[in-house]
Amino acid sequence: MPKQTKLQNNTKATTKAIPKFKTEAAERKFWEDAANDATEYFDASNTQVAKFTNLKPSTTSISLRLSDSLLDGIRRQANKLDVPYQSLMKVWLTEKLSENSKRT
Repeated sequence: MPKQTKLQNNTKATTKAIPKFKTEAAERKFWEDAANDATEYFDASNTQVAKFTNLKPSTTSISLRLSDSLLDGIRRQANKLDVPYQSLMKVWLTEKLSENSKRT
């Protein structure tokens, strides 16, 4: 978490008013301009930690053809571990991808 600093002599920081923008593109251009310092427009003493408890990564469904024996083996292993077989497959695929990524 960022280190918080106290204002000296209990003086309030003055902030600039955020301009009104006609379009989203104009607003984007304003904030991307190096001449505009965003810290001049926001009072950091009022910041709060944001919690996104319901945020989930996006997923995509796929169709995967497996032999009956391979799927049965995966299901048996998942039952031993008391996890859904699809979740076990995702864990295994993630682990394998991580292993291969470290090699290259």
